[in-house]
Amino acid sequence: MAERLHHLHDAIVAVIAAHAPDRAAVEEVFVNKNPQSTLKLAQARGAVLAACGRASLPVSEHAARLVKKAVVGTGGAEKQQVQAMLKVLLPGVAIAGADAADALAVAIADAHLGGTR
Repeated sequence: MAERLHHLHDAIVAVIAAHAPDRAAVEEVFVNKNPQSTLKLAQARGAVLAACGRASLPVSEHAARLVKKAVVGTGGAEKQQVQAMLKVLLPGVAIAGADAADALAVAIADAHLGGTR
C-alpha cells in the first residue's frame, strides 16, 4: 500500500508540474458500506492532498450530492446520469472510465461553484 500511495503522490506532483493549475478540487470523504474501502480511499485522498499542499494549491472540497446537482441538476442523480451529462458538456471527449468521469464531474462542479470552499 505504501508503494501505491507513493506512486499516486508522485503522479499527482507530475500532473501539477506539467499543467500548473491554480487550484484543485476533491470530493468530500463519504462513509462506504465497507470500512476497509473507506480507509483505502481516505489514504489515497491524503496522498493527493499532500501533493496539492506541496504545490501550495488551494483545495476545494465538494459533497457528492453537490457535485451531482451542479452537473446534472439533482443531487440524487445516478452515476450513469452524471456520465451522460458529461458527454453533453464535453462533446468529443473520451472519458477513460468511471473514476475519470467522477474527477471530471468534480472539476465541472468546482468551476460552477467558484472553487475554494
